[in-house]
Amino acid sequence: MAPHHLPFYLAPGSGVDPLMVVMGIFLIGTVLWVGTLYWKLHSLPERMAHKSQKLQFEIVAVLGIISLFTHLHIFWVAGLLLAMIDLPDFGTPLRSIAGSVERIADAAPGDGREPEQPSPPPAEKSVPKEKERSHV
Repeated sequence: MAPHHLPFYLAPGSGVDPLMVVMGIFLIGTVLWVGTLYWKLHSLPERMAHKSQKLQFEIVAVLGIISLFTHLHIFWVAGLLLAMIDLPDFGTPLRSIAGSVERIADAAPGDGREPEQPSPPPAEKSVPKEKERSHV
């Protein structure tokens, strides 16, 4: 009994609504796209730190996970800032200093022997007291 001149956006009498099917597919696609965009944005600090081989990579990764589970954006911002800066490398110069000190002490690391005791310095010549002069 329905008229034959109904507009296209109304469902026909068969019960299948093509516009609702198209919108359902569009909604599922949009949710997947926004979710992918969210994950890529959320992992941005971790990818930045990994790409540049930063020393603080693990700290940035932990801050990203904490921000994911707590929904506190300050952890994500802290991870992003930490991924952007270069921390100075204190380990290499300290290892070099330690190696030089071990060579000076003539002890190999971990071999358990004591460094050799230096021989006493030669006796100094004593200067007679009368030859000492005061510049006072």
